[in-house]
Amino acid sequence: MTDQRRLLVVGVGSIGERHLRCFQATDRVDVSICELNDDLREKIAAQYGVERQYADLDVALADSHDCAVIATPAHLHIDVSTRAVEAGLDLLIEKPLSTNFKGISELQILLQEKQKKAAIAYVYRAHPALAAMKAALESGKYGKPVQLVVVSGQNFPTYRPAYRDIYYKSRATGGGAVQDALTHSMNAGEYLVGPVNALVADCSHQVLEGVDVEDTVHVITRQGGVLGSFSLNQHQPANESSMTVICERGMLRFEYQKSWYRWITEPDSEWQVGYQETLERDTLFQRQASAFLDYLDGFCPPLCTLEEGAQTLAVNLSILDSVEKRAWIEPAHYISN
Repeated sequence: MTDQRRLLVVGVGSIGERHLRCFQATDRVDVSICELNDDLREKIAAQYGVERQYADLDVALADSHDCAVIATPAHLHIDVSTRAVEAGLDLLIEKPLSTNFKGISELQILLQEKQKKAAIAYVYRAHPALAAMKAALESGKYGKPVQLVVVSGQNFPTYRPAYRDIYYKSRATGGGAVQDALTHSMNAGEYLVGPVNALVADCSHQVLEGVDVEDTVHVITRQGGVLGSFSLNQHQPANESSMTVICERGMLRFEYQKSWYRWITEPDSEWQVGYQETLERDTLFQRQASAFLDYLDGFCPPLCTLEEGAQTLAVNLSILDSVEKRAWIEPAHYISN
């Protein structure tokens, strides 16, 4: 076991607080926090026994740290990440990578120059059932994937009652269903069957009170030889998320809430459980934290690379562009420009 790293969590809203709690649970880091909101910073520091707390990012970065979790609103990710790398820190950047591509190429160059590492916190990548399903797909047992069907929905106000007052209320800060929730499914879908080459989408504000960003989304994708469809809303009573991959010789289905994947190969036969594990509320985030530290120690690659995060960002922007233009869009356009 290596010595404890000094980790700086930048932003301790709900997701930053969760990263703080879950990194502490690894017993592998000494955590400090940086938060502009005085009341929130002091509350979180007291709640989690954090000794070092900062109200100013420059002051925090001038102190001694090894790595940082960037948990600010998405439109600030690249600026804060760049400043952290300039200070010599490795990064775990919360999803989505950003709200546009400004500064991303420069960040990639800086990471190379400083010989620093970065990963993107798409937490589905830490799910053991999804990883097991990906391994099963890659085994060749089921033949080539030909179709991907993703269906997801939950009652967002139940899980994020402050949604009207946080980043979610504006697309400019990473809000709306596309950048907040669907981006998880899109990244996981690309993880399973490959990147989105082209898409067409529709979205609308249908139900959520107090905001006017979209809460319902439909996307059709081309992912190499795979035809994909994604459906998501943030207002239905049931909390559910499933990802089904139909292959030449069978099909596999990941169900997030049940923490399993199942498979079936014969008509009229029963679904078989390929992997199932009971997970506690913080399990995935703790595994994500441990995986990031393992990556820094050189034991494994990142769960989600910066390049994969940039690809999913391009998909986010393509969805919003497709809705505006009522047209098919190729995400590669955003990456190349």
